[in-house]
Amino acid sequence: MKRLLLLSMICLSLGSYSQTYADDVAQLIFDNCATCHNPDGIAPFSLMNYSEVTAQAAGIYDAIAQDVMPPWPPNDDYKEFSHSRALEDSEKTTILDWFGNGMPEGNPSNTPAPPVFNSGALLGNGDLEVQIPTYMSKATAVSDDYVCFSVPSDQLTNRSIKAMEVIPGNPEIVHHALIYIDEAGTYQTDSTSGNCNGPTSATLVGGYTPGSSPLIFPNNTDLKLGMEMTANSNIVFAMHYPGGSYGEFDSTKVIFHFYDEQETGIREVSAAPILQNWSFVLPPDEITNVTASYAGSGAEYSLLSVFPHMHLLGKNIKSYGLTPANDTIRIIDVPRWDFHWQDFYIFKNLVKLPSNTSLHAEGNFDNTVNNIHNPSNPPETVYPGLNTTDEMFLVYFHFLPYQTGDENYDLEEMTSLSLQEMVSKEELSNISIYPNPTTDVINIKIEGEQAGNNVSASVYDLNGRLVNKLVSGKKFSGTTTLKWNGEEAKNGVYIVSIVLNGRHYSQRIVKQ
Repeated sequence: MKRLLLLSMICLSLGSYSQTYADDVAQLIFDNCATCHNPDGIAPFSLMNYSEVTAQAAGIYDAIAQDVMPPWPPNDDYKEFSHSRALEDSEKTTILDWFGNGMPEGNPSNTPAPPVFNSGALLGNGDLEVQIPTYMSKATAVSDDYVCFSVPSDQLTNRSIKAMEVIPGNPEIVHHALIYIDEAGTYQTDSTSGNCNGPTSATLVGGYTPGSSPLIFPNNTDLKLGMEMTANSNIVFAMHYPGGSYGEFDSTKVIFHFYDEQETGIREVSAAPILQNWSFVLPPDEITNVTASYAGSGAEYSLLSVFPHMHLLGKNIKSYGLTPANDTIRIIDVPRWDFHWQDFYIFKNLVKLPSNTSLHAEGNFDNTVNNIHNPSNPPETVYPGLNTTDEMFLVYFHFLPYQTGDENYDLEEMTSLSLQEMVSKEELSNISIYPNPTTDVINIKIEGEQAGNNVSASVYDLNGRLVNKLVSGKKFSGTTTLKWNGEEAKNGVYIVSIVLNGRHYSQRIVKQ
């Protein structure tokens, strides 16, 4: 009897301290899942509230337990990158334990204010907008659609790119888009083959994948980076539409932000597939190792980002440098390659390559029936090529000549734009936010009912990442004022998200 009583007390104790959605899980879902899983996102379902999360419980549990979601292919233990989407071990445990404990909601009033996502341009109107013609996806249930569009920029002068943002015309069907600058203007549109992966001779600038951020070069007094767009260049879009999207229409566009023509001190960034191998053969029913190397040069360089690229048979890929002293410089490790999740990964800090540092890549291709992505059954011999059913082994880099101190710049903090035109001027019912823009403290004055008010408020960046949880489930009568001093944030544009008595409000603010 005593033993039974003791077990009951333990169970009650565990239940009383178990995780709840409102207090422990909601913010983790907002931070790590909601970028894609929101009503306007590319994901097939939204995860913005308790009922939406619990309705997808089985799938979420499996995806997190198997490290499939959130999608973040790089191994952070090998090399850290800016804006990682990977869950910390403690975060993963919290979510999985919550599912295991029956998914209690807790007090709904304690649910933090959600992030706000803008389906339009995060960085504003920019200086140059280029858009593809309206296109109907020809992807079937069993084959994806890869097409390329070459569009004149009509840019009459040379300009230096400060930022680039790709806006999918139909987020539900744009799996990825790569953007190139074709200085010669000779690359031709290919919207019929279904297997176009983009030019090999044009300059790759950046791209779009679900959940990715705009390409923003550091652009302050300490470090100004950019890429040149020469006059009369064409902009090439390499588009991927996933299987099952047949009949859907898209008109993706790219917005470029330029430095002022009088701006000085801009350091030119280059992008190229420095590591590549075009001579391998992948026999059927075998796992094949492939390597690529670059001997290095007598100059010192800084790496800004890395983008490894394989196709459907890719299994894993790793890249590293070797100095003349035989020291290893870690670059990237993708232990489980997924063709459907590729990105330009920006380092936490610029990576210094001493002179005569050689670069290397090694990876494996799985051309067996065990590879569920293998397009051939039974497997066939595969060679390098541009079609999706061919293979590629490339590692792209954004890089620039090294200058003393490059490795000390914090790129995660520096890659932001402060665009005052993005500030919302709308008036919010019962809520006043002032001063806006601000160089000091933001005041958020909230007028509720005379009694029984409940408010939660958080500050997010434009990518939906939590910056500061101001208050959660605060009860007040009449009027209350919240303050944010912004000490933890760089100058830029942010969103104040507020839930007052169950109603959601949001407004953009500028810290300058």
